[in-house]
Amino acid sequence: MEALWVACAFALGLLANRLGLPPLVGYLGAGFALRGLGLGETEFLRHAAEIGVLLLLFSVGLKLRLQDLLEVRVLGAGGLHLLLFALAALALVGHPPLALALAFSSTVLVAKLLEDKKELTTYHGRLAVGILVLQDLVAVGLLTLYGGAGVSPWAAFLLLFPLLRRGVGWLLEKSGHEELLVLFGLALALLGGEGFRQVGLSPELGALLTGTLLSGHPKGAEMGKALWSLKEAFLVAFFLEIGLREGLGGVDVAAVVGLLLLSLLKTPLFFALFLLLGLRARTGFVAGLYLGNYSEFALIVGVVLERAGLLPLGLTTLALTVALSMALSAPVARYSHVLYKRLEPWLLRLERKGLHPDQEPERLDGATVLVVGMGRTGGAVYRVLEGAGERPLGLDADPEKVERHRAKGRRVLYGDAEDPELWERLDLKGLKAVVLALPDLEAKLLAARWLKERGFPGILAATSFHLEEDPVLQGAGVNLLFHPFREAGERLAERVLEAVAIMGEVSHGRS
Repeated sequence: MEALWVACAFALGLLANRLGLPPLVGYLGAGFALRGLGLGETEFLRHAAEIGVLLLLFSVGLKLRLQDLLEVRVLGAGGLHLLLFALAALALVGHPPLALALAFSSTVLVAKLLEDKKELTTYHGRLAVGILVLQDLVAVGLLTLYGGAGVSPWAAFLLLFPLLRRGVGWLLEKSGHEELLVLFGLALALLGGEGFRQVGLSPELGALLTGTLLSGHPKGAEMGKALWSLKEAFLVAFFLEIGLREGLGGVDVAAVVGLLLLSLLKTPLFFALFLLLGLRARTGFVAGLYLGNYSEFALIVGVVLERAGLLPLGLTTLALTVALSMALSAPVARYSHVLYKRLEPWLLRLERKGLHPDQEPERLDGATVLVVGMGRTGGAVYRVLEGAGERPLGLDADPEKVERHRAKGRRVLYGDAEDPELWERLDLKGLKAVVLALPDLEAKLLAARWLKERGFPGILAATSFHLEEDPVLQGAGVNLLFHPFREAGERLAERVLEAVAIMGEVSHGRS
């Protein structure tokens, strides 16, 4: 049975990928196809799906900061959107709990898309994740109210949860860099989920908050990378389960169409609220596209309401609606930056005038080299250039990373390489080279093409992690490629040869 699930998920995931869609669209289709063949979900699949969700939310927690959740734009846009969209949904479904559940966006889908695009720590990524966490907290309240099981008095001890941070951090440092690190991360995600479940709270929230215990820890990012493959494999089970759970029997087509049309209000409503709160049009548009879908929590709430005899429409109809909204939203969000570029002239007219909290630079203040992406590679490039007498300036889309570099006295500003406005407005005079030290191929391609459109005459360098990326990057205008893994080995070999030569000279001198 499991072999058939994996084979079907791979086949349809590969097909979706070839069609330019995220593989998860294929996984959803595989679930419905398997259900159509008479197969159903099993206890194993349910457990695997839950582990995938817990690992994903734990990984999100590793990168979440409390100040992101408490930001006025998260509370303002997130709270107002819940209220306004729930009122619109109420007119269609006529049931307040379900209307509120339909206002949620998919934490699993959005977090996965942001992670795939390496945008979890960008301004719009943090904004989206903060709103998702706010929605998840409201979902916990709904499940507690209608789930039949009250919150245990032992839940009060969760107020002491932050006190575990030091001990968990110590264990992380002792877990090494290999299988113990993976095992420790898996244990934390599962223990956090089960601990919250035992006191009547959402295990998903438990996994996410457990991850926050290690947010900002020096080894937190390493743990997230170590868990990546494990999490991806288990998440396939989650998307399969959506289709296998109910199948397509007894679907109310009119209700599905109506709910999907209603979901089209989500993105423009988020966009309007973000603009109202002073954000740039681009941030509001991209974040709104990511959040323009229905949530897996709507299904969970639907199951609880059905058990209580309060669900006004069939669970099959709700399951198909959620699945289709994910399938439609994923590719649109995947190409949100390209879509913004096309709609930019019209969207900018709606933007409020003045400075914005996500403002990007327009001048480079005498910089000779621009380093885009200030991770380990970009940071090393910056240090070497500065030591050689150049005047580098760094750009990064992670506000926290920007602050860390600035605290060390480096000239680093907030800027998103996938934002066309950045490259349209940036004064490139005096710039000898641009280094694209970014992990995401699409981000490098977009930045390179826009620089080429500007007629940038200097050196355009970029990292390439796979040989098949080379011709694509060169076609976009990159004229200097660096292969971090291969060239790191070559550099190490050169240093070994230098050391051997020195030792030979010393030995010869002694003789």
